[in-house]
Amino acid sequence: MTHNESIIVPKIALYEPDIPQNTAAIIRTCSCLGAILEIIEPCGFLLSDKRFKRVVMDYMDFKKIKFYKSSNEFFDQKKNSRIILMTTKAKKIYTTFNFKKNDTILFGRESAGVPKKIHEYINFKLKIPMSKTKRSLNVATSVAIVLAENLRQTNYNL
Repeated sequence: MTHNESIIVPKIALYEPDIPQNTAAIIRTCSCLGAILEIIEPCGFLLSDKRFKRVVMDYMDFKKIKFYKSSNEFFDQKKNSRIILMTTKAKKIYTTFNFKKNDTILFGRESAGVPKKIHEYINFKLKIPMSKTKRSLNVATSVAIVLAENLRQTNYNL
């Protein structure tokens, strides 16, 4: 895969995604909005999964997707980058944060989020405000909400 880190576009990172339909929907969102998708493996499904293929359709562009074999590889390659973790455990709301054009916005695994060690490693943690009686939004919905705010703030044009 040819992935150029010097390209200044928003990046969405998924930590070990485990629901194929969500990942496929995120690929479509990133494709339509011009973001790069970064997937930290292992995934909980195969890219040949029929549920994945049904949702991703013809939006799969491997030039705009980067796979990392592990979180160690991801963080090693992101040493000089700003990573923002989206988490229900954050105090700061995403709309009050000043996004930059080259940010990487990290979303946790649907079933378990990210491990405590990753929470401790990342300095920037944001949340989407929601009803206190609910657990969380769907990750694909969350990506769309936060990516739209990033694009709005950074005046990103396709």
